[in-house]
Amino acid sequence: MENLTRRQFLIASGVTGAAAIAAGAAGLSIYELLGRAADPSTAEEYRNKPKLVIVTLYGGNDGLNTLIPYADPEYYKVRPELAYPQERVLHLDDRLGLNPVMDGFATLWGARQLAIVRGVGYPRPDRSHFRSMDIWQTAQPVAPVRTGWVGRWLDGTESPVEAAVSFESVLPPLLVGETRSGACVSVDGLALPGGISTDMVAALGAHQEGESALRARAATSFNDLLKIENLVAEAQRAAGPSAAANNQVSGTGTGGASSLSAQLGLVAQCVEAGVPTSVYSVSLGGFDTHAEEIAGHEQLLTELDSALTEFVTRLARTESGQLTTVLVYSEFGRRVRANASDGTDHGTAGPVFVLGPRVNGGFYGEQPSLTDLDDGDLKATVDFRDVLGTALSDVLGADPNKYLYDYTPAVLPLIRPFTDPSASASPAS
Repeated sequence: MENLTRRQFLIASGVTGAAAIAAGAAGLSIYELLGRAADPSTAEEYRNKPKLVIVTLYGGNDGLNTLIPYADPEYYKVRPELAYPQERVLHLDDRLGLNPVMDGFATLWGARQLAIVRGVGYPRPDRSHFRSMDIWQTAQPVAPVRTGWVGRWLDGTESPVEAAVSFESVLPPLLVGETRSGACVSVDGLALPGGISTDMVAALGAHQEGESALRARAATSFNDLLKIENLVAEAQRAAGPSAAANNQVSGTGTGGASSLSAQLGLVAQCVEAGVPTSVYSVSLGGFDTHAEEIAGHEQLLTELDSALTEFVTRLARTESGQLTTVLVYSEFGRRVRANASDGTDHGTAGPVFVLGPRVNGGFYGEQPSLTDLDDGDLKATVDFRDVLGTALSDVLGADPNKYLYDYTPAVLPLIRPFTDPSASASPAS
């Protein structure tokens, strides 16, 4: 045991990066997270608070074959093999429609629970997956930084580890702050390296006299890990065995170890149980469609449509769910013109989807032109920080200027105002 340092354990567990360690990045299980709702008074308080679910589509989603400009002749000219016939597109208005497999999104559109922000991008586009995703998750397009925009919100609000939770296999930079961090919750439960027990983790979490600030934060992260493990167990028991069985959806390999449906099923359990989490992060991968795009892209959009439609429908059934908003983005769109392999290459701007009972459904932003291009790419009409700033302001109730560096966002009217039920309750006479 004495040969196993805290840092070695962090590396063996896959928790790396100075910022994440310093912030106390925790790896947690669903049982522990749900257990945070064991206190009925705490659970009720958090059921009445708005929640944000961030869905990351890794790989660069082809926005032009997701939100289709079916009335534009240029669309058919530049994509002769990839363009969808007008009669197959799910028309939203007289110019734009959804991919034919997205009938669930079309239903949410009709119910005014789907908003589409068109032409979202960032200044001076970079077609690198890694740099583009870094820009989106840190909300800093000028130069690389160590913290994510949600992580900075955690710092500013001095929030506990369970305030922001990722159901992905590793903690995304999005949730890492300078002094605080969100939690990474495994869909399959807490997995420790061979030969490591929870007692050993607890020993690593014991603070030592005279230790450095970095070591103290690392120790705190181990304590957080075990706290969340116990937290989720309690809430999952409260939810009952049927709820757990309903979330056993096999993985597809596109969004980590488990499918998007499984990740969102766990989010729904946490929301309904009153877990004190304000931000959830889930993901779906595989959108780098350089060749034979149609079949693969339709498969991914089918999963996205099915998982999110089921999730939003479930949310609408409870008061806590009705306060939950979903934000769906990808690091960039694809090139306007198809390539020679029946696919599309890395592009720039694309649509962002916002879903949920609080959403003011409809279109926002201007649809980019297919003829007025920037070196073959769409020109962004909405700065991505306007969307993130809206989420900070109207979902998390924060001042976006504090967390988006030197940028003042134009807050979009995507979200209906939140009224705290407890504030309107009549005082006891």
